[in-house]
Amino acid sequence: MARWSAGGGFTAIGPRAQNQDAFLSEGGVHVVADGMGGHAGGAEAAAAVVDAFRPLVDADPITPAEVSDAVARARELVEEVARSTGGYSGSTLTGAIAIEYDGEPWWLVINVGDSRAYAIDGTHAHQITVDHSHVQELVDAGRITPEQALWHPDRNLVTRAIGDGRPGFDGWLIRARPGLRLVLASDGLMKSVPDASIGEIAANAGRPLEAAQMLVDHAIAEGTNDNVTVVIADTLDARTDPDASGEPWIVWGDFLEDVDTTVERSA
Repeated sequence: MARWSAGGGFTAIGPRAQNQDAFLSEGGVHVVADGMGGHAGGAEAAAAVVDAFRPLVDADPITPAEVSDAVARARELVEEVARSTGGYSGSTLTGAIAIEYDGEPWWLVINVGDSRAYAIDGTHAHQITVDHSHVQELVDAGRITPEQALWHPDRNLVTRAIGDGRPGFDGWLIRARPGLRLVLASDGLMKSVPDASIGEIAANAGRPLEAAQMLVDHAIAEGTNDNVTVVIADTLDARTDPDASGEPWIVWGDFLEDVDTTVERSA
Protein backbone atom coordinates (compact mmCIF):
# COMPACT_ATOMS: atom_id res chain seq x y z
CA MET A 1 0.00 0.00 0.00
CA ALA A 2 1.10 3.61 -0.55
CA ARG A 3 2.41 4.97 2.73
CA TRP A 4 2.29 8.54 1.41
CA SER A 5 -1.47 8.63 0.85
CA ALA A 6 -4.52 8.76 3.09
CA GLY A 7 -8.21 8.88 2.32
CA GLY A 8 -11.79 8.40 3.35
CA GLY A 9 -15.21 8.25 1.77
CA PHE A 10 -18.87 8.76 2.55
CA THR A 11 -22.10 7.96 0.68
CA ALA A 12 -25.78 8.76 1.09
CA ILE A 13 -28.88 7.44 -0.65
CA GLY A 14 -30.41 10.92 -1.03
CA PRO A 15 -34.02 10.97 -2.26
CA ARG A 16 -33.65 7.78 -4.32
CA ALA A 17 -35.16 4.40 -3.43
CA GLN A 18 -31.80 2.64 -3.77
CA ASN A 19 -28.16 3.68 -3.47
CA GLN A 20 -26.48 2.69 -6.73
CA ASP A 21 -23.16 4.30 -5.78
CA ALA A 22 -20.16 2.46 -4.36
CA PHE A 23 -16.69 3.51 -3.24
CA LEU A 24 -13.35 2.22 -2.04
CA SER A 25 -10.79 4.25 -0.10
CA GLU A 26 -8.06 2.06 1.36
CA GLY A 27 -4.28 2.15 1.11
CA GLY A 28 -3.39 3.88 -2.14
CA VAL A 29 -6.68 3.04 -3.88
CA HIS A 30 -9.50 5.59 -4.01
CA VAL A 31 -12.42 4.87 -6.34
CA VAL A 32 -16.00 6.06 -6.88
CA ALA A 33 -18.51 4.15 -9.03
CA ASP A 34 -22.04 5.26 -9.92
CA GLY A 35 -24.31 2.52 -11.25
CA MET A 36 -26.44 3.50 -14.20
CA GLY A 37 -29.72 4.82 -12.79
CA GLY A 38 -32.78 2.93 -13.98
CA HIS A 39 -30.74 0.07 -15.45
CA ALA A 40 -30.98 -3.48 -14.18
CA GLY A 41 -28.17 -4.25 -11.82
CA GLY A 42 -26.92 -0.68 -11.40
CA ALA A 43 -26.00 -1.15 -7.76
CA GLU A 44 -24.43 -4.52 -8.55
CA ALA A 45 -22.42 -2.99 -11.40
CA ALA A 46 -21.02 -0.24 -9.16
CA ALA A 47 -20.08 -2.80 -6.50
CA ALA A 48 -18.37 -4.94 -9.16
CA VAL A 49 -16.27 -1.98 -10.32
CA VAL A 50 -15.10 -1.36 -6.77
CA ASP A 51 -14.36 -5.06 -6.24
CA ALA A 52 -12.07 -5.06 -9.28
CA PHE A 53 -9.75 -2.61 -7.49
CA ARG A 54 -9.61 -4.31 -4.09
CA PRO A 55 -6.57 -6.48 -4.98
CA LEU A 56 -4.53 -3.28 -5.44
CA VAL A 57 -5.04 -2.17 -1.83
CA ASP A 58 -2.19 -4.35 -0.57
CA ALA A 59 0.10 -3.80 -3.58
CA ASP A 60 3.24 -1.75 -2.98
CA PRO A 61 4.11 -0.21 -5.28
CA ILE A 62 1.13 -0.08 -7.64
CA THR A 63 2.09 0.18 -11.32
CA PRO A 64 0.16 1.74 -14.23
CA ALA A 65 -0.13 -1.75 -15.75
CA GLU A 66 -1.94 -3.01 -12.65
CA VAL A 67 -4.39 -0.12 -12.87
CA SER A 68 -5.08 -0.92 -16.52
CA ASP A 69 -5.66 -4.55 -15.56
CA ALA A 70 -8.09 -3.50 -12.82
CA VAL A 71 -10.13 -1.44 -15.30
CA ALA A 72 -10.27 -4.42 -17.66
CA ARG A 73 -11.33 -6.65 -14.78
CA ALA A 74 -14.06 -4.16 -13.86
CA ARG A 75 -15.47 -4.47 -17.36
CA GLU A 76 -15.47 -8.27 -17.10
CA LEU A 77 -17.27 -8.19 -13.75
CA VAL A 78 -19.91 -5.75 -15.01
CA GLU A 79 -20.50 -7.96 -18.03
CA GLU A 80 -21.09 -10.84 -15.60
CA VAL A 81 -23.64 -8.70 -13.75
CA ALA A 82 -25.42 -7.95 -17.03
CA ARG A 83 -25.60 -11.64 -17.91
CA SER A 84 -26.93 -12.54 -14.47
CA THR A 85 -29.62 -9.84 -14.53
CA GLY A 86 -30.60 -10.45 -18.14
CA GLY A 87 -30.28 -6.79 -19.09
CA TYR A 88 -27.83 -3.93 -19.50
CA SER A 89 -25.77 -2.97 -16.48
CA GLY A 90 -23.25 -0.17 -16.34
CA SER A 91 -21.31 2.10 -14.04
CA THR A 92 -19.09 5.12 -14.06
CA LEU A 93 -15.55 4.85 -12.72
CA THR A 94 -13.47 7.64 -11.29
CA GLY A 95 -10.37 6.94 -9.26
CA ALA A 96 -7.13 8.26 -7.84
CA ILE A 97 -4.53 5.51 -7.49
CA ALA A 98 -1.21 6.08 -5.73
CA ILE A 99 1.33 4.62 -8.16
CA GLU A 100 5.06 4.54 -8.71
CA TYR A 101 6.19 5.73 -12.14
CA ASP A 102 9.83 6.24 -13.13
CA GLY A 103 10.72 5.61 -9.50
CA GLU A 104 8.65 8.57 -8.30
CA PRO A 105 5.26 8.78 -6.51
CA TRP A 106 2.33 9.93 -8.63
CA TRP A 107 -1.43 9.93 -8.50
CA LEU A 108 -2.92 8.21 -11.53
CA VAL A 109 -6.40 9.72 -11.93
CA ILE A 110 -8.69 7.62 -14.12
CA ASN A 111 -12.15 8.24 -15.50
CA VAL A 112 -14.94 6.62 -17.47
CA GLY A 113 -18.31 8.38 -17.34
CA ASP A 114 -19.49 11.54 -15.60
CA SER A 115 -18.28 11.13 -12.04
CA ARG A 116 -15.46 13.60 -11.42
CA ALA A 117 -12.05 14.17 -9.85
CA TYR A 118 -10.92 17.56 -8.58
CA ALA A 119 -7.61 18.83 -7.24
CA ILE A 120 -7.93 21.38 -4.45
CA ASP A 121 -5.60 24.34 -5.01
CA GLY A 122 -6.03 26.77 -2.13
CA THR A 123 -9.82 26.94 -1.98
CA HIS A 124 -10.22 26.40 -5.72
CA ALA A 125 -11.52 23.08 -7.06
CA HIS A 126 -9.62 22.37 -10.27
CA GLN A 127 -11.58 19.80 -12.33
CA ILE A 128 -9.15 17.17 -13.60
CA THR A 129 -11.47 14.79 -15.41
CA VAL A 130 -13.63 15.55 -18.45
CA ASP A 131 -17.19 14.25 -18.33
CA HIS A 132 -18.16 11.57 -20.82
CA SER A 133 -21.65 12.97 -21.31
CA HIS A 134 -23.92 14.34 -24.00
CA VAL A 135 -24.03 17.80 -22.46
CA GLN A 136 -20.22 17.93 -22.27
CA GLU A 137 -20.13 17.23 -26.01
CA LEU A 138 -22.60 20.09 -26.54
CA VAL A 139 -20.43 22.39 -24.41
CA ASP A 140 -17.30 21.37 -26.33
CA ALA A 141 -19.11 22.11 -29.61
CA GLY A 142 -20.11 25.57 -28.36
CA ARG A 143 -23.81 24.80 -28.60
CA ILE A 144 -24.53 25.38 -24.89
CA THR A 145 -22.70 26.98 -21.98
CA PRO A 146 -21.47 25.07 -18.90
CA GLU A 147 -24.22 26.83 -16.93
CA GLN A 148 -26.89 25.66 -19.38
CA ALA A 149 -25.51 22.12 -19.13
CA LEU A 150 -26.54 22.02 -15.46
CA TRP A 151 -30.23 22.19 -16.43
CA HIS A 152 -30.23 20.64 -19.89
CA PRO A 153 -32.87 17.87 -20.28
CA ASP A 154 -30.15 15.45 -21.48
CA ARG A 155 -27.77 16.15 -18.59
CA ASN A 156 -28.03 12.54 -17.35
CA LEU A 157 -27.00 10.96 -20.67
CA VAL A 158 -23.59 9.32 -20.30
CA THR A 159 -21.59 8.60 -23.46
CA ARG A 160 -19.09 6.17 -21.92
CA ALA A 161 -19.41 3.66 -19.10
CA ILE A 162 -17.95 0.50 -17.68
CA GLY A 163 -20.25 -1.99 -19.35
CA ASP A 164 -20.60 -0.32 -22.76
CA GLY A 165 -18.26 -2.81 -24.43
CA ARG A 166 -15.54 -0.26 -25.18
CA PRO A 167 -12.02 -0.67 -23.75
CA GLY A 168 -9.79 1.94 -22.19
CA PHE A 169 -10.14 4.95 -19.94
CA ASP A 170 -8.94 8.53 -19.56
CA GLY A 171 -5.83 8.87 -17.40
CA TRP A 172 -3.93 11.78 -15.88
CA LEU A 173 -0.70 11.74 -13.90
CA ILE A 174 -0.72 14.13 -10.94
CA ARG A 175 2.49 14.89 -9.07
CA ALA A 176 2.26 13.65 -5.48
CA ARG A 177 2.99 17.02 -3.89
CA PRO A 178 2.75 16.94 -0.09
CA GLY A 179 -0.52 18.52 1.01
CA LEU A 180 -2.32 17.93 -2.29
CA ARG A 181 -5.98 16.98 -1.74
CA LEU A 182 -8.07 15.23 -4.40
CA VAL A 183 -11.87 15.02 -4.40
CA LEU A 184 -13.66 12.19 -6.21
CA ALA A 185 -17.43 12.36 -6.48
CA SER A 186 -20.49 10.90 -8.15
CA ASP A 187 -22.65 13.40 -10.05
CA GLY A 188 -25.08 13.65 -7.14
CA LEU A 189 -22.61 16.13 -5.62
CA MET A 190 -22.22 18.33 -8.70
CA LYS A 191 -25.97 18.45 -9.33
CA SER A 192 -26.47 20.64 -6.27
CA VAL A 193 -23.05 21.94 -5.15
CA PRO A 194 -21.09 24.37 -7.37
CA ASP A 195 -17.37 23.90 -7.86
CA ALA A 196 -16.61 27.00 -5.79
CA SER A 197 -18.35 25.49 -2.76
CA ILE A 198 -16.68 22.11 -3.34
CA GLY A 199 -13.30 23.83 -3.18
CA GLU A 200 -14.08 25.85 -0.07
CA ILE A 201 -15.55 22.94 1.89
CA ALA A 202 -12.79 20.49 0.89
CA ALA A 203 -10.04 22.99 1.68
CA ASN A 204 -11.36 23.96 5.09
CA ALA A 205 -12.39 20.52 6.34
CA GLY A 206 -10.06 18.39 8.42
CA ARG A 207 -9.45 14.70 7.90
CA PRO A 208 -10.50 13.03 4.63
CA LEU A 209 -13.53 11.28 6.13
CA GLU A 210 -14.73 14.52 7.70
CA ALA A 211 -14.34 16.38 4.41
CA ALA A 212 -16.17 13.68 2.47
CA GLN A 213 -19.08 13.66 4.92
CA MET A 214 -19.33 17.46 4.92
CA LEU A 215 -19.58 17.53 1.12
CA VAL A 216 -22.21 14.79 1.05
CA ASP A 217 -24.24 16.46 3.80
CA HIS A 218 -24.05 19.77 1.93
CA ALA A 219 -25.35 18.15 -1.27
CA ILE A 220 -28.29 16.64 0.63
CA ALA A 221 -29.06 19.98 2.30
CA GLU A 222 -28.98 21.72 -1.08
CA GLY A 223 -31.59 19.32 -2.46
CA THR A 224 -29.70 16.93 -4.72
CA ASN A 225 -32.00 14.52 -6.53
CA ASP A 226 -29.54 11.62 -6.62
CA ASN A 227 -27.31 9.37 -4.56
CA VAL A 228 -24.20 11.23 -3.39
CA THR A 229 -20.75 9.73 -2.86
CA VAL A 230 -17.50 11.56 -2.12
CA VAL A 231 -14.00 10.20 -1.56
CA ILE A 232 -11.13 12.41 -0.40
CA ALA A 233 -7.53 11.38 -1.14
CA ASP A 234 -4.69 13.26 0.56
CA THR A 235 -1.00 13.32 -0.24
CA LEU A 236 1.13 13.00 2.87
CA ASP A 237 4.93 13.18 2.92
CA ALA A 238 5.63 11.84 -0.55
CA ARG A 239 9.22 11.64 -1.71
CA THR A 240 9.45 14.00 -4.65
CA ASP A 241 12.20 14.76 -7.12
CA PRO A 242 13.73 18.14 -6.14
CA ASP A 243 14.53 18.75 -9.81
CA ALA A 244 10.82 18.48 -10.73
CA SER A 245 9.70 21.65 -8.93
CA GLY A 246 9.49 23.61 -12.17
CA GLU A 247 7.70 20.91 -14.15
CA PRO A 248 3.92 20.74 -14.69
CA TRP A 249 2.15 19.12 -11.75
CA ILE A 250 -0.55 17.64 -13.97
CA VAL A 251 0.35 15.46 -16.95
CA TRP A 252 -2.10 13.89 -19.35
CA GLY A 253 -1.97 10.41 -20.87
CA ASP A 254 -4.63 9.17 -23.29
CA PHE A 255 -5.64 5.54 -22.67
CA LEU A 256 -8.88 5.58 -24.68
CA GLU A 257 -7.79 4.10 -27.97
CA ASP A 258 -5.06 1.74 -26.82
CA VAL A 259 -4.78 0.52 -23.26
CA ASP A 260 -1.06 0.89 -22.71
CA THR A 261 1.15 0.89 -19.62
CA THR A 262 3.14 3.85 -20.89
CA VAL A 263 2.14 7.29 -19.68
CA GLU A 264 3.35 10.09 -21.92
CA ARG A 265 5.01 12.83 -19.89
CA SER A 266 3.78 15.78 -21.92
CA ALA A 267 2.23 18.95 -20.54
